[in-house]
Amino acid sequence: MANFDYDLFVIGGGSGGVRASRISASFGAKVAIAEEYRMGGTCVIRGCVPKKLLVYASHYSEDIESAAGFGWQVDGARFDWQTLIANKDQEIARLEGLYRQTLENAGVTVYEARATVEDVHTVNVGGERVTAETILVATGGWPNMPDVPGIEHAITSNEAFHLEEFPKRVMVCGGGYIAVEFAGIFNGMGAEVTQVYRRDLVLRGFDEDLRKHAMAEMEKKGVKFVLNAVVERIDRETDGLHVKLNDGSTHVVDQIMFAIGRRPNTAGLGLEKAGVELAENGAVCVDSYSKSTVDSIYAVGDVTDRINLTPVAIKEGHAFALTKYKGMPTSPDHRYVPSAVFSQPPIGTVGYTEEEAVEELGTVDVYVSDFRPLKHTLGGGEERAFAKLVVNRANGHVVGAHMIGADAPEIIQGLAIAIKMGATKDQFDATVGIHPSSAEEFVQMAAKRT
Repeated sequence: MANFDYDLFVIGGGSGGVRASRISASFGAKVAIAEEYRMGGTCVIRGCVPKKLLVYASHYSEDIESAAGFGWQVDGARFDWQTLIANKDQEIARLEGLYRQTLENAGVTVYEARATVEDVHTVNVGGERVTAETILVATGGWPNMPDVPGIEHAITSNEAFHLEEFPKRVMVCGGGYIAVEFAGIFNGMGAEVTQVYRRDLVLRGFDEDLRKHAMAEMEKKGVKFVLNAVVERIDRETDGLHVKLNDGSTHVVDQIMFAIGRRPNTAGLGLEKAGVELAENGAVCVDSYSKSTVDSIYAVGDVTDRINLTPVAIKEGHAFALTKYKGMPTSPDHRYVPSAVFSQPPIGTVGYTEEEAVEELGTVDVYVSDFRPLKHTLGGGEERAFAKLVVNRANGHVVGAHMIGADAPEIIQGLAIAIKMGATKDQFDATVGIHPSSAEEFVQMAAKRT
């Protein structure tokens, strides 16, 4: 039997890699992990967590406006970007410390260096050759940038968390959830925001009703959309960045941010040299147990481009550990995965969109509710909420639940349990609602949409 330095070597200290390391070590494996930047990966360092903190911050402007309707007078309120970023950085540092402590407590060896694959059992970590019986790749994804003149003047979500000054005029390019979220963040903090998208409706892949409602509500709040357009060039002038679009228009802004998608972070890792098959976009091709085309190399998380969500990466990392070191072959379940867009208002969704359900299941019943939340009756806001259920007509099972409105992600998390368990529309109807709440709409939808 070959002797290796470690049973498992994990490349990437994000959520999936850390979970796989910790659980594998708890099962008796000798584990090492390498991270070239900061422990915590995209989610903790430059994604979900800092972004949600910025979403909270940006929403206070609307809350302050609503306060007068409830009898509160808030005079002299002002926003300070530097204070927010400093406090955010402090919290991220705290979380990174917890990740490191978790690994240390589990007995995992941590390498603070870039790791690349030399062969099926060998990695190079900062110039040191280390061997392992199994290698797990968990390097996540990285933002795409277009090849246009002046692109050096633009930023991605990575840099948006570290801007020294708050930009008063912002262009956000893209139509996915990251673009939509940052458009809401900058808009809520007082910037003039223009969102440029190459198609005619943002949030491709989400339920079409949600997409339409999202754009309508964002426009109410002041976000300006330029659709069916892309950036041709960026020039820095004395009065700001001059951004020319392919529709012939030019926009002058203080900051331009691209959120046009992410790619699996495999460039330069040496995986091809080891015989690992990669997809056209660089994703590691894996089977249902996260094993690559090489028996000793596995991959989890965004680097596999399955479902690019932090909780999914964590599930995949845990399933890998169970499979490899507990003797419990476990395939991560990617069905009925709930997700959220922390837009303004936020979106929560689980299961089939109406379009997907019709294509895969045939005939479906659809129930919707379009309403003004109670908070806005006194607060004076014009925001409307929207809830939707998609039901398989053949057996009555609820196969999709979608919502846009305050607390939508919190509400959908609970519904996801019911839908994953196979709840029927009759069972939804038999459930007593909590009144007054937005969540009760899901158990009070009586009329099918024709």
